Amino acid sequence: MEKLDALNGALVADAAAMGLHWMYDQEQLKRISHSGDVLFRQPDESVYAGQKAYFAHPSKRTGDASHYGEAARVAARVACANGGYQRTAHVELFMRVFGPCGSYCGFADRPTKALVAAVLAAGEEALPDQPAADDTQMPPLACVPGLFCTDSGADALASAVSLYSRNPVGLNGAATLLDCLQRLVQGRSLQQALVDSADNIATGELQIKLQEALSFAGGDYDPLGAAQHFGLPCHMIQGLPVVWHLLAHASGFEAVVRDNILCGGDCCGRSMALGAIAGLAFGVPVTLKERVSHPLF
Repeated sequence: MEKLDALNGALVADAAAMGLHWMYDQEQLKRISHSGDVLFRQPDESVYAGQKAYFAHPSKRTGDASHYGEAARVAARVACANGGYQRTAHVELFMRVFGPCGSYCGFADRPTKALVAAVLAAGEEALPDQPAADDTQMPPLACVPGLFCTDSGADALASAVSLYSRNPVGLNGAATLLDCLQRLVQGRSLQQALVDSADNIATGELQIKLQEALSFAGGDYDPLGAAQHFGLPCHMIQGLPVVWHLLAHASGFEAVVRDNILCGGDCCGRSMALGAIAGLAFGVPVTLKERVSHPLF
């Protein structure tokens, strides 16, 4: 079990899902799947037209990362380059990627925009006085795979997450993912790691929903039903339970990444957790790594 499989798993799952990101119509996704595999689809505005969907990536090409994947690479590069996580270095690299004239070109979500605005307001030589947004969306999950691979720990994770949100749900979701990865490395089975992290680290409504996800549909596998039940949008208490349900029944990396896409909605956000856990548990197929256009680790 290689820790880098968690990071590469998240990056591969994100790139595989990007072409159908924010397609909320599961019936349309089924129709699309009949014309070819849903993995690594070229973003195509025509399949979004007239659908319950948001076409966010017109400038992207097959194998590219979404903003989630780019954010995961930023956190990982910071942790790897500095012998552990450093918040100042994170902000500096984040701005070189997502800030004005940055290297990233594409959609940016509300937490990303808020962080850029906060850094610009604070000035180049200062960090924002407080976290950028009170937000419950899934961008904090992008911090986890890289920090996990470098053994950066809970304090580093809290510091990284605080750049995206001061909402406790964001930190709790990221901490739950980190704990699940750590339990897998310690030798727990995938099923047990999911149960233990939900029971012992998740709190409040997130804990309730993760526990429900593990027994959803009477213990049967119902990925589309679980996504409809818990929610397709971007919030932690929606996306992470869907991930827990999919992984509780997973038997391999590629199949569960495909099911995540077919669930619809914020499949790239869910990929940060699903790809990291599945990558660590099953390994990441070389054939999928080769389809990613940006460098892996």
